[in-house]
Amino acid sequence: MISLILFLLFLLVKEILAFSSLFFSDLGGFYGIIKGMHTKPTSAYVHIPFCTQICFYCDFSKVFIKNQPVDAYLDHLIQEFRREEITNLRTLYIGGGTPTALSADQLAYLLKELTKSLDLSQMEELTIEANPGDLDPDKIAVLKDSPVNRVSLGVQTFDNRLLKKIGRSHQEQDIYDNIERLKLAGFDNISIDLIYALPTQTMEQVQENVAKALALDIPHMSLYSLILENHTVFMNRMRRGKLPLPKEELEAEMFEYIIQELERAGFEHYEISNFSKAGFESRHNLMYWDNAEYYGLGAGASGYVNGVRYKNHGPIRHYLQAVEAGNARVQEEVLTLKEKIEEEMFLGLRKKSGVSKKRFEEKFGLSFEDQYGAVVSELTEQGLLVPDRDIVRMTKQGLFLGDTVAEKFILE
Repeated sequence: MISLILFLLFLLVKEILAFSSLFFSDLGGFYGIIKGMHTKPTSAYVHIPFCTQICFYCDFSKVFIKNQPVDAYLDHLIQEFRREEITNLRTLYIGGGTPTALSADQLAYLLKELTKSLDLSQMEELTIEANPGDLDPDKIAVLKDSPVNRVSLGVQTFDNRLLKKIGRSHQEQDIYDNIERLKLAGFDNISIDLIYALPTQTMEQVQENVAKALALDIPHMSLYSLILENHTVFMNRMRRGKLPLPKEELEAEMFEYIIQELERAGFEHYEISNFSKAGFESRHNLMYWDNAEYYGLGAGASGYVNGVRYKNHGPIRHYLQAVEAGNARVQEEVLTLKEKIEEEMFLGLRKKSGVSKKRFEEKFGLSFEDQYGAVVSELTEQGLLVPDRDIVRMTKQGLFLGDTVAEKFILE
């Protein structure tokens, strides 16, 4: 009798799923939706909002560290982390702000508490951002004794005069000292950030930066053109007409030169702003561009879980109170299917490997040709996309006009 009941229940569930599959077919595939509902993210971003100096271009959530409740913040951050019951991560990225603005003891506490409940055999990449002016030998010793296996240094430029002009606190020599100490401590996965098209910057200065970066003998670099953001020193100067930036044509020449020189040196240009030696691509950042879900933890952090993009409270006191109340989030947005598809294209096109049409159809249960066939044909004819039956990816000309290309994939 029990077997008969179970069999009838099985048939009933099968019929419900079959009906639901038909009902949801226009929404991108019921089975794809069900498949994604119960899968926990395998990546997490942890935000440390403290800085020893506020850079003139930065609009990330940050505060000057002096007189801040740093220990209380770390305790509340760990509370938020534990509340998510995170045990398996492939990638963990600790960013800021400046994580190395913490003392060595605070840094050790943070790393110990974040990783003690994790299955470290599953951890492929644990990155921490560092400022060359803050990363002293004691903090490097803490990193060496932790599961951290990747360090990203905010170099920005090697020019001491420009470093001062953009509000950075370190000097060129700090860069070399930190890289040498990290290598001696056994770190081989080191990345640096550089910014080009800075105020008054010339092509000769960019060429010098690239040469000095290559001489470091590290496997990864991120190079970004300066973006003016609201509520920054640079934006205020721009509005007053007091920010002399390179012309757009010169910025394009800088970008082309950077690509040419780094590729000549054996770096793969695997994403619009990122270059790596083979096997040293940032796995965490690739997760973003693959449009995967991830936890966002800490004040001002953003996350993407169960189809919901969210942002945490930014002001430190508000964040502490929100964690105590049981929910650090201040904004939540449930993405529509249309928004998910658009994000898949916007993010995926940043990668040199582009967007797989097959993966798109498996993920959304929709025909890629029906959605974007005409757009791809138009952009390919204009020389902005590479002719390819299976992959949608940009040409070098397309990379220069990335925003223009991405706009074409907005669904009406």
